[in-house]
Amino acid sequence: MTPSTTIESITRSTLNFSAGPAILPECVLQQASKDVLELDGTGISVLEHSHRSPSIDRVFEEAEASCRAVGDIPDSFKVLFLQGGASMQFGMLPLNFLPDGRTADYVDTGSWTSKAIKDASCVGQVHTAWSGKDGGYRHIPDRTEIKWSDDPAYACYCTNNTIYGTRWNTPPSSKAPLIADMSSDIFSRPIDWSAHSMVYAGAQKNIGPAGVTVVIIHEDLLAQCNANLPTMLRYDIHADKGSRYNTPPVFAVYCAGLVFKWILDCGGLAAMERHNEDKAGIIYNAIDDSDGFYTPHADSDCRSTMNIPFTTPSPELDAKFIAEATAQDMHNLKGHRSVGGIRASIYNAFPEQGCIRLGNFMAEFATAHRKA
Repeated sequence: MTPSTTIESITRSTLNFSAGPAILPECVLQQASKDVLELDGTGISVLEHSHRSPSIDRVFEEAEASCRAVGDIPDSFKVLFLQGGASMQFGMLPLNFLPDGRTADYVDTGSWTSKAIKDASCVGQVHTAWSGKDGGYRHIPDRTEIKWSDDPAYACYCTNNTIYGTRWNTPPSSKAPLIADMSSDIFSRPIDWSAHSMVYAGAQKNIGPAGVTVVIIHEDLLAQCNANLPTMLRYDIHADKGSRYNTPPVFAVYCAGLVFKWILDCGGLAAMERHNEDKAGIIYNAIDDSDGFYTPHADSDCRSTMNIPFTTPSPELDAKFIAEATAQDMHNLKGHRSVGGIRASIYNAFPEQGCIRLGNFMAEFATAHRKA
């Protein structure tokens, strides 16, 4: 692949604000379209190669190397490419690391942590160290609000909530191994590896197409895996087999590898963070400058740069906004059913020009529908 030399590389007029599966870099789609027909001059499609073939050896080796380079991942962490989505991790995590008689701590900041708590409770004892449910999940707690249990086996949180548009600006502080669900903002900004023992992320928002889940796990935690589990549920087995104990989602890993290379070509995570902050700022400015016409869901001190949910003065105007935006080729702006309203998801590959188009439309719509 010859990656794009700039982040802003989208030429398609249609803007896809989907929360996931999300927009992919154009250069990745172009390279994938070639390799779907023939990979590495072999005459065989990337979809057809054996996962034990030299060509797929290269795919996995380059994907892991590029992942490590993008994330600046220390050698003490293993990189795994697994299946089952991030939701599989809700059960796999406690099965491996929540032994009888111990407690796992969770910080509940929305739908995904709520589901993780539910699944972990099927395995063992769970303590909710903080919950934002009563406040409508508009807020991320500060450290004084979190009440950890005395000796948790691990502590788990979600860095960014796609539904409610909140994010952690810094990781919570826990004496237990800290585990993060980064599904919707992984590699959108640098990661503090000194604070974490494991992170995981479904690919379909910032990494690639659905089908693969990236798990990055410290060797010390990996050594604590429960040996009395079925093989496919053990992180240590997957690590020993290079993420190929069974037939893996080869195409999804292949695409992820291309996306990692694209991020590196764009300047890495520091450049990506600046770009994402600039993009989100355009939409947040349109909200804040609307004289109250638009209401954001998240509190101002924990606004996501990936997912921006907001409402107009009425559900009827929300529906009208979405319909008119769709007519102007801005798609998938309907908010999640649990929140309603409008949601703009603007992951790494989403172009700044698309945010400008939406911001301009928001200003025009507010002017046209604001009560005199």
